[in-house]
This record gives sequence, structure tokens and C-alpha cells, in this order.
Amino acid sequence: MSTPANIIPIRRPDVISLNLKGKSALYASWMPLLRGGGLFMQTNKPHQLGDEILVVLSFLEEPIKIPLTGKVAWLNPQHTTGSRPQGVGIQLPDNEVGKDLKKKIEGILAPVAKSDRATHTM
Repeated sequence: MSTPANIIPIRRPDVISLNLKGKSALYASWMPLLRGGGLFMQTNKPHQLGDEILVVLSFLEEPIKIPLTGKVAWLNPQHTTGSRPQGVGIQLPDNEVGKDLKKKIEGILAPVAKSDRATHTM
């Protein structure tokens, strides 16, 4: 059965699980320069800027996984400079979940916020 020419198929967002087990993993993935903050995720799957991704996030010792939907705002291609991993940066949503998560992460990373250590994106 073919799709009529005037109907555009709906593309479901990709789902990525992100488990950041320690502060160093959280630091390496955190993207404070994105408006509202963001998280970098390693993935081999090709994405475009603006793609919507559903992230199931667990970090540190948090017992609850946090589902959030964000948009791709950063791309690390397969052979990026500085031996950075291939993947995407997701901008946190501009809603209560995104704002609460940003506040929590910034609180956790406050002692190392001015660090010169490399991250997955810079």
C-alpha cells in the first residue's frame, strides 16, 4: 500500500537512554552554553539539527529516571577533532522539567563550573 502524495508521514522522535554514573560523566556531558542548558549523548545514529529526541536520563545516585524531550542543538561528527566522541547535544526543554533539571545539575557541578577540563563538546 502506498502513501498518498499529499500526506506527510509522522516521524517519531528517537529514544536514547543516558546514564551518567559520576560527576565527571555529568561534567563531560553538560552543555551550559545552550540556552536553558543541554546534555551531550554519544550515538552513532545520524541526526540533524532540530531533530526531536526523547531522553531517558539517569544520573549519579538518583533512583528515578527522568524522561524529557529535547531538540538536537549540537552535532559531533564521526571523526571530530580532539578525540571527542560522536554524538549529539540535546537542548533541555523550556518547561518545568528542563528548568528543574538545569538547576539541579548546576548545583551539583558548581564546585567545578570554572574548570578547564575538556568536555565531550568543547
